Amino acid sequence: MIFGLPIGFTAPWVLAALIALPVLWFILRAIPPAPIRRRFPGVVLLLGLSDEDTVTDRTPWWLLLLRMLAVAAVIVGLAGPVLNPQTREAGSGPLLIVMDGSWASAPDWDARRDMVTALLDEAARDGRVAAVQRLSAPEPLLFLQADAWKSRLAGVLPMAWAADEMAMTEFAKNLAQADGFDTVWLSDGVAREGRADLLKALQDKGNVRVVQTGRGAMALMPPSYEDGKLVMRAQRSEGAIAQEVTALAIGTDPGGTEQVLASLPLVFEEGAQSSENALVLPSELRARLTRFEIAGVRSAGAVALSDDSLRRREVALIAGREDREGLQLLSPLHYLRQALVPTADVIEGALTDILPANPDVIVLADVAVLSEGETAAMIDWLENGGLLLRFAGPRLAASEISRTEEDPLLPVRLRAGGRSVGGAMSWGEPKSLAPFDVESPFYGLAVPDEVTVTAQVMAQPDPTLADRVIASLSDGTPLVTRKAVGQGHVVLVHVTANAEWSGLPLSGLFVQMLDRLAILSAVGEEADTRLAGTTWQPLKVLDGFGRLEDAQTLPGVAGEDLAEGRVGPTLRPGLYRDGEKVLAMHAVDAETDLAPATWPVTVPVEGLRGAVTTDLSGYFLAAALVILALDVMASLFVSGRLWGARVAAVALALMVTATDGFAQQASVTAGHAQEVVLGHVRTGNREVDDIALAGLRGLSNVLHFRTSVEPEDPVTVDLETDELAFYPFLYWPITPDQPSPSREAYAKLNAYLRSGGMILFDTRDSDVARFGASSPTGRKLQKLAAGLDIPPLDPLPEDHVLTRTFYLLQDFPGRYMSRDVWVEAAPADAEKIEGMPFRNLNDGVTPVVIGGNDWGAAWAVDTRGNTLFPVGRGRAGERQRELAYRFGVNLIMHVLTGNYKSDQVHVPALLDRLGQ
Repeated sequence: MIFGLPIGFTAPWVLAALIALPVLWFILRAIPPAPIRRRFPGVVLLLGLSDEDTVTDRTPWWLLLLRMLAVAAVIVGLAGPVLNPQTREAGSGPLLIVMDGSWASAPDWDARRDMVTALLDEAARDGRVAAVQRLSAPEPLLFLQADAWKSRLAGVLPMAWAADEMAMTEFAKNLAQADGFDTVWLSDGVAREGRADLLKALQDKGNVRVVQTGRGAMALMPPSYEDGKLVMRAQRSEGAIAQEVTALAIGTDPGGTEQVLASLPLVFEEGAQSSENALVLPSELRARLTRFEIAGVRSAGAVALSDDSLRRREVALIAGREDREGLQLLSPLHYLRQALVPTADVIEGALTDILPANPDVIVLADVAVLSEGETAAMIDWLENGGLLLRFAGPRLAASEISRTEEDPLLPVRLRAGGRSVGGAMSWGEPKSLAPFDVESPFYGLAVPDEVTVTAQVMAQPDPTLADRVIASLSDGTPLVTRKAVGQGHVVLVHVTANAEWSGLPLSGLFVQMLDRLAILSAVGEEADTRLAGTTWQPLKVLDGFGRLEDAQTLPGVAGEDLAEGRVGPTLRPGLYRDGEKVLAMHAVDAETDLAPATWPVTVPVEGLRGAVTTDLSGYFLAAALVILALDVMASLFVSGRLWGARVAAVALALMVTATDGFAQQASVTAGHAQEVVLGHVRTGNREVDDIALAGLRGLSNVLHFRTSVEPEDPVTVDLETDELAFYPFLYWPITPDQPSPSREAYAKLNAYLRSGGMILFDTRDSDVARFGASSPTGRKLQKLAAGLDIPPLDPLPEDHVLTRTFYLLQDFPGRYMSRDVWVEAAPADAEKIEGMPFRNLNDGVTPVVIGGNDWGAAWAVDTRGNTLFPVGRGRAGERQRELAYRFGVNLIMHVLTGNYKSDQVHVPALLDRLGQ
């Protein structure tokens, strides 16, 4: 600490030169020497005269002090002053920086990346090679110069999953071939299986220290639908203090715009690591839900997606008979309606009319026989995942169905006649229900004592009977049986749907059992056997920050992997589809236990650095130059030569310096006028602006190597101050919070568009939204474009000149894959000339191109030419990046050459007309 500031020195021995400052003080005081006094009579003649040029006999003390400060500043600057130095001993060997890189690291990822940058700077000062490794996406260990790794950090992002035990074990095995190194482990603060073995392997190679925050991780469990309510559960790894968070239910409004539909407080008591609350939503709102998230927590673990398990079911009711008019309580459908209406959409009608509507559940109340065509259609519906719920009754008991052979639409064979207990003409008392088995879908429901059964249809003993019983009476008689048919289920309740044979329909248990049975039709409750043999295509996947991205070219996933539920590189959290079914995979599931990470006492643990190490050498040397400039001015003042011609000379020098600065700026602007320069509009978001500049750098490199266009380095364009005419092409990434241009800037933009310039508006959101106001950036684009003179737009047609300006293209991907690219609409009279493959479209350049594929990130490279962001996966991803570059080349060639290519297509027709 120096003067209360955390300052250290990389070369403290240089400070020994400060000892010479007192000696230098006395030397300067002695120069010039004091004059010797001699009496001379002739001096009387000089009395009364004044001398404008005076010289002091000694250097003033304050001027000496100023010079001492200048020398001291030079000495301190050469000693290598460092703000926030690290007091630990500097290492000498390779440095491995290990990052968990999971969703739990995402909320403070910027601080972690700054920490890694500081560690790499330290390694560079110490002359050490370094390697950076994410356990969530391990790669072969590669030690490089620290500066080389710094250029790659922009593409190092957290994953939406955590490293599992297998990945850590494999990484630990690979370390056996490496030489010794020290390790800094940036932990996400959550306990993981396999971490102890990896820690031991790292300690065998050298010193290990751990960096982690003390606030822990927070996750939102997948929501469940219970008793007509959405139950939300959250967990945290650190439970020392009381805390309240807000869970947001997000969906689309009737116009398709995503917004918050409801919010729910989740309160963590002091010492508690979990919180739970229930949300009641109308069915129309619940149908529009897309996801849930914890407000203010930016991670995939804080996001829960909505799938078929939460949507409101469609249940079809069909009765075998209608009871006497007016006796509603005797109707076999009355109690079913009362139980299902709060939680499902109930439809009624003939079976042939209902099956085309593809309901989730069909209930047959005492329906004994179906026609051959109805049976075949029902089996097809079941094999595609439907749930057939049948209730017994007099008709089913009296029929011959499923006596000798099991009927395909019944789970068991039935005895003739049925069984009656507790009546006047029977033996024994009414039977109560037995507790539900742990394998039953009704497990956990309380059985009321007042629920008894007086009559039922009996199942015939079969080898498969025991496996199909999911509820039974106290004497072991089956009450509810079930079997699988394809991907669907057939369930038989061996009593009536009204209160004739039992008191079950009069109890709350009836409602709960129907709710559990309805959930069987949900994909989220699929059994392993039902998922086996299926393939699910990914629709949307979550990144580490909890943002939904388009799955693009990700391959399908086997149903067995979905049933296992282990998310990772091959099974990413997101939405998956098989036919009409949608299944959500989450970063955390209901079985996840967020426990805080614990480390051995031999491993030092520290928090994320609040202040990054900063080299102050340049500041001290600059201060020395300023002090020396002040010394020159002070010396002129003491000598009396500060005024007159000398002042004019100093002012002239300052003016020349300022003019030189303006001249340099003018020369740069003149260079922009002479060469092709690509520009991007400044958004005010540093990260987005850096990516945009890096993207144009990558596109400029491609143009330089593949075409005759040789652009200069791209620039950032300020709409308020810069002249736009020098830039034929502007890339404008849209952010939700960027300021709107002023009136003067809009005037410049409109003049730019009318004079042949092109602007590529990129909302960067095609992974989550389509063209329009369905996303924050889409709505911001609408506001920004309101003041622009933009012509009518159309989706980019297949015969537009942009599809063939340089490369022949059918798709225009960036980091995301979407065909929603809009350009100036073709004139109404555009026609296709006979024999020509394209229409005669506009003669000029489309002034705007609008899309959301995040082209800047796909083009982005660092100063060494390395790509900064992943695009897709494997070879397919590199192909997608190549198409993104080709689209960029076509854009630039189009803006530079107009519809030259379009004109060439029509050359034969033009020559033919000239001949006429």
